[in-house]
Amino acid sequence: MIACKKVLYSRIFSFQVFLTRTRLQDLVKEVDPTEQLDEEVEEMLLQLADDFVETTINAACLLAKHRHANTVEVKDVQLHLEKNWNMWIPGFGTDEIRPYKRATVTEAHKQRLALIRKSIKKY
Repeated sequence: MIACKKVLYSRIFSFQVFLTRTRLQDLVKEVDPTEQLDEEVEEMLLQLADDFVETTINAACLLAKHRHANTVEVKDVQLHLEKNWNMWIPGFGTDEIRPYKRATVTEAHKQRLALIRKSIKKY
């Protein structure tokens, strides 16, 4: 497990830094060219990105270890992102079409909607 983390950290962080201040500022300007982030907000967002990457790497290592594998595969990262973050990154791993998961509607919710519709019809 520790060897897995060390290898992943050395490979990932030797090639690139995930999110730099300048890249974060560029992303903000893409959304709104007039927006400026405070220094504390930038620092918090950078820390959140680092924490996200670290927890994803740790979870992928645990999944690889659970499979009795010596290497982390794309499916380990995908499984963690899908189960813990409800994220699916298309183009990696399988090319299966992902069905849209509709939220289950409870009977209480249906009754509330019926009451709302009924009250709207009165006006």
